[in-house]
Amino acid sequence: MARQVFFLLLLFISSMVSAAPDGEALYLKHCSACHGNDGKGGVGVPLALTSFLNSVSNEYLTSTIRLGRPGRIMPAFSKLSDAQVKAIVAHLRSWTDAPVIAHDTTPVKGNPENGNKLFATYCAQCHGENGEGSTGTGVTFSRKRDLPIMAPALNNTGFLSSTTDQMIKDTLIYGREGTPMTSSLVTGLSESDIDDLVSYIRSMESDKIADGDEEEITEDAIVVDSPYTLEETVENLEQAIADQNFTLIRKDFIEHGFVEEGKENKKQLVMHFCNFKFLFDALALDPRIGVFLPCKITVIEKDGKVQVSTINPMKLSKLFNNAELKRACKEMTTIYQTILEDAVL
Repeated sequence: MARQVFFLLLLFISSMVSAAPDGEALYLKHCSACHGNDGKGGVGVPLALTSFLNSVSNEYLTSTIRLGRPGRIMPAFSKLSDAQVKAIVAHLRSWTDAPVIAHDTTPVKGNPENGNKLFATYCAQCHGENGEGSTGTGVTFSRKRDLPIMAPALNNTGFLSSTTDQMIKDTLIYGREGTPMTSSLVTGLSESDIDDLVSYIRSMESDKIADGDEEEITEDAIVVDSPYTLEETVENLEQAIADQNFTLIRKDFIEHGFVEEGKENKKQLVMHFCNFKFLFDALALDPRIGVFLPCKITVIEKDGKVQVSTINPMKLSKLFNNAELKRACKEMTTIYQTILEDAVL
């Protein structure tokens, strides 16, 4: 009997061990698309930098995963279990041999008014006038990659809720090797100046990040009926596209490539068009916008009625958690609506 109980207990322990979350698998599933399989960055900032991992606590990493970076690219992973988040953090830790630093919550006392002046002189050039960070993704994704990272947002609620005063101070004192961030002591600041900077950065916590209006976006597509024939509607769209300073790239049947050539439904077309400056600017903000660019409009005739439709960029922008991209998507939505309205009026 005792042997049976021992055997059952052994099976139970084995099943518990085997059921433990796989941190590497979770990282590859949820994080690698932005941060790279090896943590060296991509759309997201590099995580495998020794100077980064050796300067942050597990609590900071955990909170960052949980809260994300509102209005930037990093989403909040609120649906992961505590065990899953812990496993991801452990995987990140496997990239360094250094011991985990203590999560020191001791507040730093400084003069935020002087810190504001110092920030304008020493920090704003990289981190933005109000700590909003570099334009776009935060990495040199669409530029020459002389550097692995561009300055992140400091006035972000996700960052300020995750970090501690001591972590900010240590980053200022020691800099971050492998990035443009150098030691503030080397640039000539005193420790008192650094305390003032920390106090100023912490004061940003009370300022809510502007993320545009929060109107509810429910429609996946913009759809309008056309009173014209299919041919007239396509002709009107061509003119409307040109009027918005976009270039028509090509017209094609929706079924092209899916059925034998010549047997496509001639009453279902897609029009591809682009403004290359707009495309370049949008890709610089967030390369993921390439998923739904260049622009496309479909024209379908069914039962004698013609319908024109396109995606709703505002709906898609909600998936990307990027305030700058949201503004571009709002502009793109307005352009789509104008083109469609001009074509069917």
